[in-house]
Amino acid sequence: MTTRIRFFGMAGYEIVGPKRRILIDPFLTGNPAAPARAGELEKPDVILVTHAAFDHLGDAPEIARRTGAPVVCGGDVKAVLLEAGIPETQIHATVWGIVVEVGGVVVRPVESRHWSQTRLKNGQYVSGVPMGFIVEPEPGIRIYHCGDTAIFGDMKLIGELYKPNVGLMGCSNGQAILRRLTMAGRLVTGEMSPREAALASEFLGLKLAVASHYLDLSDPDERRDVDEFLAAVKEFDTTGRRRAVAPAPGETIVLEPEQFAEGSA
Repeated sequence: MTTRIRFFGMAGYEIVGPKRRILIDPFLTGNPAAPARAGELEKPDVILVTHAAFDHLGDAPEIARRTGAPVVCGGDVKAVLLEAGIPETQIHATVWGIVVEVGGVVVRPVESRHWSQTRLKNGQYVSGVPMGFIVEPEPGIRIYHCGDTAIFGDMKLIGELYKPNVGLMGCSNGQAILRRLTMAGRLVTGEMSPREAALASEFLGLKLAVASHYLDLSDPDERRDVDEFLAAVKEFDTTGRRRAVAPAPGETIVLEPEQFAEGSA
């Protein structure tokens, strides 16, 4: 058995295990690095949305409408989906600590130190609770998607309790996305700096730390962040066995369960 993780750019992933297909933060339309269009994706067993930011919510409403796939999300994302015509019976709103099984997939929401806010068509702003997710697409492979989060000390507790061994770790920002935003000043780091994301990988006890939240590895700023993350993962690794990778958008990571068995190198 194998699990495959296809990277869409930013924080978008398609995780395909032996029995289930999981879509997380499917930002494709408006994503210059997207390797596929929303209408080309196979029906997932479940769609997970970490929070309401456009580069995470992405095409979740369209994909849910087209495929009928259920969505696990926070309350504000639920409001967006209802507004888009997704029936309530297709949505499971949850929050940290409330583990759900949807579409045959057990989904564990965990804390995210971030914010989640969006605006409905009537002009009303709605806010909700951002999340990370832990899923186990096959026995022994436990994948943590951080969503957008700052580093926090209780990542050690998440590692101790739930033992994720693969982490999709935000360490940069897509520069093409930043150029679209209107704001005073400029962003200096993403939600985690590269070194913070690497230290978080140590807190979580990961075996494989996957760089995330970028679009273009040929962009000097994004490349610098990713290279700093890859180097810092080795620096903070107390096990001597942690691997770090940085897939290009469209690339697929293949996970073999024996690589993640307890005691494996």
